[in-house]
Amino acid sequence: MAQPPSPRQGEEISDQQGTSVAGLAPISNSAKALSQPTTRAILGAAWAILIKDLRSELRTRYALNAMVLFAACSAVMVSIGTTFIGMRRTDEALLIQSSLLWIAILFAAITGLSRGFVYEEETRTLAALRLAAPPLAVYLGKFFFNLAILLLLGVVTTLLFMVFVRIRVESPLIFTALLGSGGLCLATATTLLAAIIARASFKSALFAVLAFPLLVPPLVIAIQGTALTLGGGGLLPALPSLQFLAAYSVATFVASLLLFPLVWEV
Repeated sequence: MAQPPSPRQGEEISDQQGTSVAGLAPISNSAKALSQPTTRAILGAAWAILIKDLRSELRTRYALNAMVLFAACSAVMVSIGTTFIGMRRTDEALLIQSSLLWIAILFAAITGLSRGFVYEEETRTLAALRLAAPPLAVYLGKFFFNLAILLLLGVVTTLLFMVFVRIRVESPLIFTALLGSGGLCLATATTLLAAIIARASFKSALFAVLAFPLLVPPLVIAIQGTALTLGGGGLLPALPSLQFLAAYSVATFVASLLLFPLVWEV
């Protein structure tokens, strides 16, 4: 006949059970920590995606060729149609020069930046990208790629307008800051939109429709600030434009970081 366990044996059993139950907490915590990628892992994956996209673009040159060709055609057509408007230094002429410059940059960017996730969909690598990297790393890699392309596009378009349209920049440092801030706004807004339209039927048209309301506010501010730098206004008149573009970039970047996992997992 089985005897009931002694009080000492009961204490040992309860100690063993408490140890096993208590041991589950660190195990579950460690598993949860392993399941969440670290900041270093996210940045490493984002860097790998950036390098992959740069190598792919340098091999195919699809986006670069389309964007540079559009910018060159815009500069040539503007120079022919406006009879060297860049030589005029009135306030109205400077505003027109700035508007034409940013319109060329905007439409050239829309031509190429929509290919960010469309290329992954066309080459059937979207599923592999989902398995290889967390959503945050994918967004950061694509964002930095778009930003690099936009900065290069801004420099090329400005040089083309300086040659063909004869625009003259009186405050080059402030002009460069505005160009970079405007490119940052374009990159933060268009990266998320490129992921949204990746599986759509009419990708280019849908991208333009979705991008228009997001890009009009920073575009207007960038045009006004750039016109001031072309006239030699200095830092103080262009400071509100820089502040607005920086705030808009931060707001759209944070919103994109929060929304991109929802778009990516669909």
